Amino acid sequence: MDTTAQLLPGREFGLWESPCGLVFFYPMIAGDRDFYRNLYPAWTRNGPWSAAAAPRADYRQAAALIGSGERVLDVGCGAGAFAACVPGARFIGLDDNYPVTGTAVDIRNESLASHMAAHTGTYDAVSAFHVLEHAADPAKFVQDMQRCLKPGGLLFISVPKYRSAINDIPNFVFNAPPHHLTWWNERALRALALTSGLHVQSVAALPLGAHHRLGYWMGRAAPKLTADIYFKSSRRWHGALAWSFIAGVAMSAVLGTPRHAPPIELLLIARKPASL
Repeated sequence: MDTTAQLLPGREFGLWESPCGLVFFYPMIAGDRDFYRNLYPAWTRNGPWSAAAAPRADYRQAAALIGSGERVLDVGCGAGAFAACVPGARFIGLDDNYPVTGTAVDIRNESLASHMAAHTGTYDAVSAFHVLEHAADPAKFVQDMQRCLKPGGLLFISVPKYRSAINDIPNFVFNAPPHHLTWWNERALRALALTSGLHVQSVAALPLGAHHRLGYWMGRAAPKLTADIYFKSSRRWHGALAWSFIAGVAMSAVLGTPRHAPPIELLLIARKPASL
């Protein structure tokens, strides 16, 4: 993927940690439609644009709390794989990057902000699975999600966990702009929910799934170069990244998904108060 047009040659990025624990890049330059429409089709069946995604713990735990007939909005839905987990619900997916052509699921090429303006207080549940880390303004993103909820409605957000195996991969560009703009831990998720007027039900670490197996094994196989420096223009670091990918692919194929691996993602479940 050529990101020169977005990131510009010679631009410097800082990686910062806020008092609440949020780690973020600055400036925040998010991937555009062309970036994602070129990136995601190259992924396997576990990718976000596959309608037959592998079983996921975040989907399963959220679906268990959604009743039949409830209205569900899935933001950044990709191919709408979550819809299959809530067959009795009235599902709408939003993804302004996904090329919607003849999909069986109701997916709309619409931004969250524009959808919220016409659907305030409409949904029993609003979800964003591995989307928040791509948002340039996460506070506004969650506030717009909250506004789409009915009073008493549930919000679900899953994100990669900081720190976890993916932070041990040197020069791991998937975890940097224009792909990931923020890194989240439990404390940062709780702070985000509270500032959005939500009551936190839980912030839970999720068991490792097939969709994150490669990242886990890459982190395990990578030489431990990262500490407070995660990106470095060095042949040694570039070589370490190449080695971690080769070894990670081999370990994934041979060892599969370990049952008791340290978690690599978090799920926030929060409720909108009955009255604000």
